[in-house]
Amino acid sequence: MMDYTALLKESQTEGVFSSRQVPSLYLVCQQLTDGRKARGKRYDLAGILLVLVWAKLAGMSSILAVSEWAKDQEAAICSSVGLGWKHMPCANTYSYALERLDSQQVNAHLAAWFVRQMAQRPGEERDDRHAHLAIDGKTLKSTGEQAYGGEHPQQHLLHIYEAETGVVLQQIPIGTKTNEVGALKPFLTEVLCKGRVITADAAQSYHEFPRLIKRAGGEVILIIKDNTPNAFADLELFFEDPYADRRTWQSFSQLEKGHGRLERRSILTSPDLNGLFFPDWGEIGQVFRLQRERTIKGKHCCEVWYGLTTLSPRHCLPERLLRYIRAHWRVENHLHWRRDALLGEDRCRVRCVPVMEMLAVLNTVVLSFMQLHRVSTVAKQLRRFSFHPEEALSWLFQDF
Repeated sequence: MMDYTALLKESQTEGVFSSRQVPSLYLVCQQLTDGRKARGKRYDLAGILLVLVWAKLAGMSSILAVSEWAKDQEAAICSSVGLGWKHMPCANTYSYALERLDSQQVNAHLAAWFVRQMAQRPGEERDDRHAHLAIDGKTLKSTGEQAYGGEHPQQHLLHIYEAETGVVLQQIPIGTKTNEVGALKPFLTEVLCKGRVITADAAQSYHEFPRLIKRAGGEVILIIKDNTPNAFADLELFFEDPYADRRTWQSFSQLEKGHGRLERRSILTSPDLNGLFFPDWGEIGQVFRLQRERTIKGKHCCEVWYGLTTLSPRHCLPERLLRYIRAHWRVENHLHWRRDALLGEDRCRVRCVPVMEMLAVLNTVVLSFMQLHRVSTVAKQLRRFSFHPEEALSWLFQDF
């Protein structure tokens, strides 16, 4: 597990909360580096971030909405939180403060705090909960006009996501002169990888990727698609051969029924291609074929994926491998989809890239709070807080 404690040293800051316990989130935010100049600064950064997170928990998706909500709730904020402000900030003040923050540093700092809170909860399997990392990218649609390239490209972010805890350990901005591969490589060290299983989609399917993770002490599960045509063709030919020798193959099937659909997942694994893949991919434990069949309202569809993993059949049976693959998609369903559909990230019209990156961090903080409090239906909880914002305040003040 990563050593997060170095990020959370105690510091002496402004005594804003003199009459009550300092909230945990506020304490962590006080340790962040404020990029604003001291002259004319009337609102402390930690207070601004606290109000932003509180407003987002209450369902406010834009900076303008946060500003209007804070002014409407000014009496409640002043009575509940001793920020010492004469008035609530305007929308431009929030944007100005966010624009001058390093979103990557802020995310890592807050992620370390969330991991510590989760580790302190009683009855948790602490090691296992932090063992699986899912890596996936996301586009901030409001930041440009073209997804890739062009005169106004959209900003991309790469997330390193703990599949079990829901914490984003790293949010990595992808510059215009690099891609997901180049942005991720500096992070594939022992600090991140050792003792962990890392899953990634086809964007990371390059030959050096499994070698880097194995060298750092981790294991990898990688989906192979047609962006690596030779490996994809080898896997397709191997698994689709009706005359193949299947004595070393292993399989597992899973059937689920609910919400008007029937879904069957079947996985085949084999160590027979380890020698063939070794020159290009390094030490491979097994390859796999995953088939997913769905029947929804009488309509049937079938998808087939191929992949490879450094986990050997002895240490990872097909059932466990399928669990890892399914858990990988939590980064899409529990993080990216919720940020877009529930927190309005794709609908946001902010064009300033640093501000949008920080809003993405704050959206992640909201979802991490939901995970920390074991909220199963995020939309329902957001609706609850929109009617009772004072209940959300207890989350910001609670010290686990």
